[in-house]
Amino acid sequence: MSRARRATPHSRPPAGRPDPGAGARVEGLTKRFGAVQALSDVTLDLPGGRVTALMGENGAGKSTLLKILTGDHRPTGGRVLLDGRPVDLRSPADARAAGIRIIPQEPEIVPHVPVAENVYVGSLPRRAGRRLDRAELRRRIVADLDRLGFADVLEPDLLGSQLTAAQRQLVEIMRALTGGSAARVIAFDEPTSSLSEHEVDALFALIGRLREQGVAVVYVSHRMQEIFRLADRIAVLRDGALVGVRDAGTTTEHELVRLMVGRDLSTVFVRRPVVTDRVVLDVRGLTTDRVRGIDLRVHAGEVVGLAGLIGAGRSELALALAGDLPVRSGSVTLDGKPLPSGRPGAVIRAGLGLAPEERKAQALFLHRTVRDNISVAVLERLRRFRFVRRAAERDLAQEYTDRLRVRTPSVEHEVRKLSGGNQQKVVLARWLARRPKVLILDEPTRGIDVGAKAEIYRIVADLAEQGVALLVISSELPELLGLADRIVVLQNGRTTGELSRAEATEEAVLALAMAEDISTSDPGASS
Repeated sequence: MSRARRATPHSRPPAGRPDPGAGARVEGLTKRFGAVQALSDVTLDLPGGRVTALMGENGAGKSTLLKILTGDHRPTGGRVLLDGRPVDLRSPADARAAGIRIIPQEPEIVPHVPVAENVYVGSLPRRAGRRLDRAELRRRIVADLDRLGFADVLEPDLLGSQLTAAQRQLVEIMRALTGGSAARVIAFDEPTSSLSEHEVDALFALIGRLREQGVAVVYVSHRMQEIFRLADRIAVLRDGALVGVRDAGTTTEHELVRLMVGRDLSTVFVRRPVVTDRVVLDVRGLTTDRVRGIDLRVHAGEVVGLAGLIGAGRSELALALAGDLPVRSGSVTLDGKPLPSGRPGAVIRAGLGLAPEERKAQALFLHRTVRDNISVAVLERLRRFRFVRRAAERDLAQEYTDRLRVRTPSVEHEVRKLSGGNQQKVVLARWLARRPKVLILDEPTRGIDVGAKAEIYRIVADLAEQGVALLVISSELPELLGLADRIVVLQNGRTTGELSRAEATEEAVLALAMAEDISTSDPGASS
């Protein structure tokens, strides 16, 4: 890399006139971490004015490639070029000066300052005496919110601690697109995992404007529908190597999956019905501040899908059943016995488990080991005279990591260092060790690759065959259609319909999810 120059800002093509020669290119990119080969001789063009989707299983090398582009990692071999000229990206500051930006999957937000200060952190406008120029800050944030199309989804005065997951993501996007040199290459890493449909539309409109301005856009996502909606071309990594680049207009989902995992997953949802007549979970007239009059029954060996648009009340129902939200009226029984309300520990002891939507924030102890995260729900079984038997704890963790095929160097590895799919398997391992009668899975495959999804589906099928009653919440309709024996649809906190496996289609589910709002005088109803 001795001949490469240090990165400096460049001019970019005028808006609406992309320069077909502009953009980035990586040549022979290789990266090793000790004995692990993360990237192997990757050569890929990222042309200006085009959206290049980057796909692959977790661990395929996508994050490593992005971190080399943004100066977080130095390549072991190969080089990065901008506009045909090699650049030496020694740090994120070098990459930013060159106009390379990344929107990370996990935003970093300062909790006690408002949106405006979070967006311009490091480049806040100052007055004489180094005092913050609040008038200029307000003018700048209002103008940038309007320019980027986020004015109606992000309030500049909200504190970082008050932001939803979606709003935190939008703040990170604004950081990347404001201040300093103009963006010439911008990468989005799973940007829609927490966004509502309205926010997704605003983001996609923004990406369209970036494309028109000649910016090279890199888009990382596991969501096929988004990829085909946005991308001009699709690059697929597998085991650190580039295995193919396809035109988005001519390739198929089937071909991309085959490239990503090296095999055909057409039978991924094949499972034999094992539903019994025994009702394990019986919910009658359940009402909370967010859901109203819910009736629901789940049998042993049955997978019931819970569908609905964002805000329909699916996650709130799950949290109420798990004892994390207060119940105002109605009853819940598990195996014929009343399930206590507002007491998560008692609910767990009764035999109900919940793998929540936000696994990092709500389920995992990120700085603890795989062993700690699996054993935490069964420590009373592992104790002797008030002391945990460490050998038994390690044996239990190893048994379930083997059973669920968790890819980890050892059960003593910190869970935060695992891929998203393997983190989700650790959450499932915890509940399998608990041997629940009912297991609720809220967005069980969000943010994980197709290969890991297939393994999660296998686990769900295995649990059903063992007689566990499963309630699965998912925003991916093909997933619900493939997994569920029945689908219950919610809208505005109420049940709008139920479909058998034979009746369920995407059109039928959406028709129920988008039915006319049900009139109610309940002041606690969500909108």
